[in-house]
Amino acid sequence: MIKLDELVRYTNDLLGIDKFRDYCPNGLQIEGRAEVNKLVTGVTACQGLLDAAIKEKADAILVHHGYFWKGEDQAITGLKRNRVKSLLDAGVSLLAYHLPLDAHPEFGNNARLAEILGLQKKGMFGNAHSSSSDPDSSQEIAMVGELVEPVDGDTFARHIADRLQRSPLYIKGSGNPIRTIGWCSGAAQSYLEQAVALGLDAFLTGEVSEQTVHIARETGIHFYAAGHHATERYGAESLGQHLAGKFSLDVQFIDIDNPV
Repeated sequence: MIKLDELVRYTNDLLGIDKFRDYCPNGLQIEGRAEVNKLVTGVTACQGLLDAAIKEKADAILVHHGYFWKGEDQAITGLKRNRVKSLLDAGVSLLAYHLPLDAHPEFGNNARLAEILGLQKKGMFGNAHSSSSDPDSSQEIAMVGELVEPVDGDTFARHIADRLQRSPLYIKGSGNPIRTIGWCSGAAQSYLEQAVALGLDAFLTGEVSEQTVHIARETGIHFYAAGHHATERYGAESLGQHLAGKFSLDVQFIDIDNPV
């Protein structure tokens, strides 16, 4: 058992949420019971995850994608009303960590992707607010590194499919083998040109846009879109395992699959 405020304070500090200018509030989004015995982790706070967590008698839920996104309607109606009501009626708290969970060097989505795909981390790039008038005020969240051994693009596509259990969309680059690679989970296709500027052989993310294909073809970089959900299954699960050990919590990861 741990006090909710202690769990929130520790996790906020661990992920360094004050360093990020994000699109949503990070940390405690909906307050439930004052004590946490069981924590459920997942990718997105959809109704399916809420129902499953409540069924498992969770006191709190920790996700990567929570609520209250910048630019969304602030009215609590429809889907949002149903989700919030489910949590309040059950006394279950919701904690959400977006960019801080992408960027964390040990428990983050990108760090875990490196481990799962066997990538050697060398540095970071991809400023989360690169269009800001003060870009130095925000954190880099993408990672750059190398493969243990160079491989051709098709071989690496098969490797991704095997490790993530999702066949990626692969836009073939030049005929050169892949030695250096950049990666960022989720919807980070806008970082492709930064990867090109760094001279990388390949870039991996979750989603793809129409213009992404043309940029990849015209620059010769190998591009992989392996699925938003498929690339972000791992951060919340890893963080939950850490919290389980730190506080002797009962922690359960529940994966609500999403083909995107």
